[in-house]
Amino acid sequence: MDKANIFTQVAQMEQRIGELYKELGGLKSQIASLIEENQQLSIENRHLRERMHVEEPQESGVDAAHEKRKSTKLIGEGYDNLARLYNEGFHICNLHYGSIRKDGDCLFCMSFLNK
Repeated sequence: MDKANIFTQVAQMEQRIGELYKELGGLKSQIASLIEENQQLSIENRHLRERMHVEEPQESGVDAAHEKRKSTKLIGEGYDNLARLYNEGFHICNLHYGSIRKDGDCLFCMSFLNK
């Protein structure tokens, strides 16, 4: 084999490795987004299971519970809903509203709740 042929083969191999590296990077980003989506769905699933578990014993007195909720509605119901969302792990601040809190408490959300 002559030197030019070997150099050509090495250049082609380098090009293929570069393409594979780009493809690997794309797969890595897809895996990261799938892991994040899986985490969000797991949290949502856990919250739904907790809610189902809490609501199951109340099925016998559904009418009484409904009447009680209607009579105890307060003006701060929206605030209570936002506080519940925050406790379930979601942002309620205007910067990240609806996204999942990943790094503990958010100062913006906390300042909104403390108003």
